[in-house]
Amino acid sequence: MNFAFSEEQEELRRFVRQFLEDKSPESAVREQMDTEKGYDDAVWNQMAEQLGLQGLIIPEEYGGSGFSYVELIVVLEEMGRALLCAPFFSSVVLAGNALIHSGDEEAKAALLPGIAAGETVAALAFTEENGRWDESGITVEASSDGDGWRISGTKMFVIDGHTADVVLVAARTAGGVSLFWCSSDAEGLTRTALSTMDQTRKQARLDFDNTPVTLIGAEGGGWAVLERVLDLAAVALAAEQVGGAQMCLDMSVQYAKDRVQFGRPIGSFQAIKHKCADMLLEVESAKSAAYYAGWCASELNDELPSVASLAKAYCSEAYFHASAENIQIHGGIGFTWEHPAHLYFKRAKSSELLFGDPTYHRELLAQRIGI
Repeated sequence: MNFAFSEEQEELRRFVRQFLEDKSPESAVREQMDTEKGYDDAVWNQMAEQLGLQGLIIPEEYGGSGFSYVELIVVLEEMGRALLCAPFFSSVVLAGNALIHSGDEEAKAALLPGIAAGETVAALAFTEENGRWDESGITVEASSDGDGWRISGTKMFVIDGHTADVVLVAARTAGGVSLFWCSSDAEGLTRTALSTMDQTRKQARLDFDNTPVTLIGAEGGGWAVLERVLDLAAVALAAEQVGGAQMCLDMSVQYAKDRVQFGRPIGSFQAIKHKCADMLLEVESAKSAAYYAGWCASELNDELPSVASLAKAYCSEAYFHASAENIQIHGGIGFTWEHPAHLYFKRAKSSELLFGDPTYHRELLAQRIGI
């Protein structure tokens, strides 16, 4: 079986990289991370209108392109490389996947076309103050008022939750965990931006006070959807981490060639050679894990749950190690605010914890394969 990317997929990679190099250079990333919104509307609209990225994996009947998850991981790898500041992960990977796999045709028809066109920014409110990523972590309750549903409680660490137009919410009902949605201006919804270590990925606290919401899918059927979405999100994040890790490796190797000490490039010193060699091994291994997980996600096969956890655990550690070694190889300049190394280090650390740290996913993997 050939797991190499096709000519069309490589062309997609080149096209997206060229776009991001033009629209998301380091200067643009620093500019956007200092704003409350966290992204540039003009670039977001261009991504939708010129590249069609927001509709990449959304089925054609809902205004998307209907591509597979393999194309998505190609795009996410390039976004991770450029540290793109945009609500792509929250809208497409989290909310988009939740809707696609919900089985609710009415909700899909109502929300997916807007997401695909880039007109609607959506967020998935899942985690709470307990910081858990499993089913038991969902304690916010929804109750039926006869005509519909209402939610009261708090959701934390919601990616792009303070700027989203639509919020998907996981809450408990009598039937179990269920999925709901509401607009950002819904009655009783208060959104507060959080101060985060990684300023390139904004998060928010959402407080619901008897907020009216609309049920997605069947009551009590939310966890089956969310479990798959979390696996797909782990695969997507692994691809993003690979892009960032590769960028750290490239920066390190280039600096090792350019920086001269004691009359020769520092890349000729054994200690630096070993660091770069170890980074290369880990980055290439991370690519193998992420790409295979992407194929499993595109097929939605039985291996997806275990491979998703494997990829998330390995790619998290590979990216964090690469970002830390990148700072070490750069020496004093690598520790400064002016150098981009710290931006990748912070993204690596926040991504390592997002959807569960490597220890959590190794435990999950052990459970899933019956160890």
